[in-house]
Amino acid sequence: MKLSNKAYDTLKWIALVALPATQVFWLTVGKVWGFPYLTEIGATIGALGLFIAALLGLSGKSYNDGNSIDEDEYLED
Repeated sequence: MKLSNKAYDTLKWIALVALPATQVFWLTVGKVWGFPYLTEIGATIGALGLFIAALLGLSGKSYNDGNSIDEDEYLED
């Protein structure tokens, strides 16, 4: 699976910044205010982040397999 650069960057930001921040916010504020289903929703947010990260890993592997780097080119002085 290949993604455009914009889609990849957006999903990467969501997986690495937005979802973890949302999860911590939900678990912290939810405990203070007594939100219902605190653990269930927090775990779902974490699972969604992990799922997106896995898709990004597949996309990165697909991209790297199609754009291999010639190591000898970089080893010469």
